[in-house]
Amino acid sequence: RMGWLIIIGTIPIAVLGFLLQSLIRDNFRSLWITAVVLIVFGILLGLADHYGKRRRDLDDLTYPHGLAYGFAQALALVPGVSRSGATTTLGRALGYNRTAVAEYAFLLAVPAVFASGFYELYKSFDEGTGPYTLGETGIATVIAFVAGYLVIAFLMQYLKKGSFLPFVIYRVVLGIVVIVLLLTGVVPAESAIVAG
Repeated sequence: RMGWLIIIGTIPIAVLGFLLQSLIRDNFRSLWITAVVLIVFGILLGLADHYGKRRRDLDDLTYPHGLAYGFAQALALVPGVSRSGATTTLGRALGYNRTAVAEYAFLLAVPAVFASGFYELYKSFDEGTGPYTLGETGIATVIAFVAGYLVIAFLMQYLKKGSFLPFVIYRVVLGIVVIVLLLTGVVPAESAIVAG
C-alpha cells in the first residue's frame, strides 16, 4: 500500500516537471522570487505546524492525501520552495503528526531525487561538459548519501519532541537577507537570475 502511495505521490512532479521544465527555468529563476517564496512558505509552514491537528498517523494516509502530497512536492519546481517543506506544510495542514509527515516526505523524495539525479547525470554526460570524473562523482554521491542519512536520522529523533520552528525561522531570515542584499546592491541586479 505504501508503495502505491509513493507511486501516486510521484506522478505530479514527474508530469509537471516534464511539461513545465523550460517555463520554470526561463521565468522563475530570479532571486527576488526565491526570496519571497522562502518567506511565504516559511510562514505557511509555521502556521500549519502550530495550528495543524496531530490526530493522523502514517497508517491513516489515504490515496487522495497521497496525491495531494504529490502536488505539494511538485511546488518545489519553483526555486525557493523546499520539496520537504511543501510536503510537510501540507501534511501538517491535513492533520498528520510531525513524525508521520516527515516519514512520508522522505519516502516520497526517493523516486523524485533519484530521477532528478539520473537525469542531470545523463545530461552532463550527453553535453560532455562535466568538470568531474565518474570516480569523483561516485565519491561525492556516497558522501552525500551518508550525510543525508545521518541528517534524516537526527531529524526523525528531533521531531518526536521538537517543532518545525527552527526551519521556519531559517527560511524567513534567509529570505529577508537575500532581499536586503538585492536592495543594497551587494548582489547586483544582473546576478538576480539564478542559473538553470
